[in-house]
Amino acid sequence: MKLPLSTLIALRRTVRIGIPMSNASITGEFPPLELSRNGFAGIPPSDGFTAHHEVTVECTGVPSPRTGYLIGIQEIDAVVRTHLAPLLKSFFHAEKRTEPRDAVIQMGDVLELHLPAGIRLSTLRWSPGPFINLLWNTSMREQAIVTEHFEFSAAHRLHCPELSAEENRRTFGKCNHPSGHGHNYRLAVAVRVRTGPGAPILSTGALEGIVSRTVLDRFDHRHLNVDCPEFVTLNPSVENIARVCHGLLEHEIAAVGAALDHVTVWETEKTSATYPATT
Repeated sequence: MKLPLSTLIALRRTVRIGIPMSNASITGEFPPLELSRNGFAGIPPSDGFTAHHEVTVECTGVPSPRTGYLIGIQEIDAVVRTHLAPLLKSFFHAEKRTEPRDAVIQMGDVLELHLPAGIRLSTLRWSPGPFINLLWNTSMREQAIVTEHFEFSAAHRLHCPELSAEENRRTFGKCNHPSGHGHNYRLAVAVRVRTGPGAPILSTGALEGIVSRTVLDRFDHRHLNVDCPEFVTLNPSVENIARVCHGLLEHEIAAVGAALDHVTVWETEKTSATYPATT
């Protein structure tokens, strides 16, 4: 099969990094990469006091017609571990705090400097923990998207009063049971923040406060159909829950100088809805 050679392709690679945090490691050098073996768990290996980070690099370009490679993943790994790992370590131990929104841009600048010629960095996603990440896109250099995950438990019944009992049972199945049923919902709130000197700072604590009082306190351990006015006439599908959460959060987040980018709600591990849809 002959493939077009001039079409751009995007390649993503996730690299896990361990940042040693013990006192002995603060000024020490990272161990040689060739001595590290477990890239799945993170390199360098944990010393018992290690901060684990994930960096996902998305590169775009035209693959080699000979090898089919855009860039070897080992080259991306080497750039991240050689140049980003020491930068991350410097953030931890610097006397002056670097805001995470600015740190992700510095990381992007370093990657652009050290990626091979002809390889364009398009996005960088940095996860300093399992439930928060920062996304930087080279097409919008003065902004970053901060996403944090939350959870709440609630009951609901999927039911449309304008439908007959049989139509409701056929459409919603077991989810139409008159007593309702429960879910442990997961909520991801993605906020677009400006970067650089003078830009408003939205701390993780401030974002958590907004989400807690606006969404979690309202819906957690409630029966959505019965206890929440937002769903008295609105069927509490996961799609509608995502839209309602977005509407509740949008103005609250704008009031602190940021912008709500999108909201994702997981009803189960396999079913989620994002509003507005992202591309």
